[in-house]
Amino acid sequence: MKQWYEELFANYAKKYDKESFTKGTAGECDFLEQEIGFNRSAEILDIGCGTGRHCIELASRGYTGITGIDLSEAQLAEAKRKAAEKKLNISFMHGDARALPFDRAFDAAIMMCEGGFSLMETDEMNFEILKSASRALKQGGRFIFTTLNGLFPMSNSIEEFCSENSVEGNAEYVSGSFDLMTFRNHDITEFEDDDGVKKTIATSQRYYIPSEITWLLKTAGFRDIEIFGARLGSFSRSDTLTRDDFEMLVTAVRG
Repeated sequence: MKQWYEELFANYAKKYDKESFTKGTAGECDFLEQEIGFNRSAEILDIGCGTGRHCIELASRGYTGITGIDLSEAQLAEAKRKAAEKKLNISFMHGDARALPFDRAFDAAIMMCEGGFSLMETDEMNFEILKSASRALKQGGRFIFTTLNGLFPMSNSIEEFCSENSVEGNAEYVSGSFDLMTFRNHDITEFEDDDGVKKTIATSQRYYIPSEITWLLKTAGFRDIEIFGARLGSFSRSDTLTRDDFEMLVTAVRG
C-alpha cells in the first residue's frame, strides 16, 4: 500500500511547480549560497529535491557538483526535463532519504520544503532521514533544511493558515486536526494531478519544536545547530523563530 506522500507525488510534478510555496526559490538560494561560502565547486546534495528547483537555480549560478535525490519518479522526470532544457549538468537519482547511498561524500546537504522529513509515518523514520544525511556529509559539512514548526499550532490554526494562503488551482487543505500528544497534523487534502484527475487523500505530518530538532541533530552527529524563522523566499539569519512561523529554518555542521 502506498503512503500518502507517494500517492500525492506519483503524478504531481507540473502542478507542484505552480504551488505558491515554490515561488521563493531564488531568495532561498541566496541564503544557501551564503551558508556554503559561495563555493561553486562544493559537492551539494539536495535531499527530496522534487522537481529540482533548488538544484537548477544553484546550477544556473555556476555550482557544478550538485546531486538531487527523490522518491518520486514523476518529480525526478520533471527535474531532468527542466535541467536538460537549460543545458545544466545535474545528477538526479531515485532513492529514499532514509537510506541515502552515500558515505561522507558531500560538503553540504540541503532539504528544502520538508524534503521528506516530517512526512514519514513514524518519528523513527523521520530520524532515519537525519542520520542518513549525517552519513552523507563530510566532517565539517553543512546541513541546511526547513521543517514544520511545532510552536505554530500552539497559537495558530493550521486550517486557517492553509485557507488564507490557498491559491486557485493548488492543492486544497479541506479539514484537519492537530494532535497535541504526537504533534502530528492529520488532514484531508484535495488536488488535481497532472492528468487533470481530482483526488482526495488523508495526510499526516509531524511538527517539531526547536528543542526536539536540536536533540535529534546532536544525536545524529551534528553540532553548531542554529534555528531561525523560515520566511518564504527570504531566508535570513536575522529572522528569529517565533510561534507565528509556519516553518523553521535549521542549519547544522557535521561533527
